[in-house]
Amino acid sequence: MDAKQNESELRVSGLIEAMGEDITREGLHDTPKRVVKSWSDLYKGYGMSPKDILKTTFAGEGYDQIVLLKNIEMYSTCEHHMLPFFGMAHVAYIPKTKVVGLSKLARLVECFARRLQIQERLTNQIVTALDEELQPLGAACVIEAKHFCMIARGIQKQNASMTTSAVSGVFKTDSSARSEFMELIKK
Repeated sequence: MDAKQNESELRVSGLIEAMGEDITREGLHDTPKRVVKSWSDLYKGYGMSPKDILKTTFAGEGYDQIVLLKNIEMYSTCEHHMLPFFGMAHVAYIPKTKVVGLSKLARLVECFARRLQIQERLTNQIVTALDEELQPLGAACVIEAKHFCMIARGIQKQNASMTTSAVSGVFKTDSSARSEFMELIKK
């Protein structure tokens, strides 16, 4: 076991003890190891690069209409309470000269969602990455999510969900492009 993992497990053990639990109890004995291992999935976005995800492109062949991948399942962790938030992301762009495979849009969501986040930043990061790497005519993202910091603690409103949007290019300057994007999401 490397020193960093060992230190992380010790810190998780300390948190469990601070909750009032007995870390030597049978059910908790390997919990710190399992928690640290789970972080490799939950926070894998730190090891992902939007530039690498979007580097393989194809000629757009003159296509200049909306490309939309909707209902992308998304899981993230609130940086304020370290509690999960989850929902759907809808990502679109209008190509100028190049397109990417649709799986790249889902990977881009994963890249930013699998970090400590706030939903507003997450939404903006997706659009910014599309703008920087594809130079499209416009990019857009809408995320609808439920936050455990609202559901399981604090105000405890189980049905509350948060919607954020970010747009650039023609989605920002042309109301018909933005309206078409919103209509496509609803269908």
